Amino acid sequence: MLAPCLLRRAVLTVPFVFVVALLVTEPVRADQEAGTAIPAESRPCVDCHAFEFMQRALQDLKKTAYNLDTRTETLLLQVEKRNLCDCVAANLLN
Repeated sequence: MLAPCLLRRAVLTVPFVFVVALLVTEPVRADQEAGTAIPAESRPCVDCHAFEFMQRALQDLKKTAYNLDTRTETLLLQVEKRNLCDCVAANLLN
């Protein structure tokens, strides 16, 4: 008997608290920015950081290209060696 009474009171109280909270809080104006404003003099140079990032990315790409080139040369040499061995083995059998 006590549970339905508490449930009805909770159902009425929760929306009331929600409406009061909405009325008490101050609305955010459109001209307000989120967070604090940092003066331009104290902000890091975005272009400098982007340039450093691009330099590191370019170095990584160069390393990757070199590794791929080296791997390709190794594979080509293995294929040539295998073909040469097959030729020599075929000539010895004849």
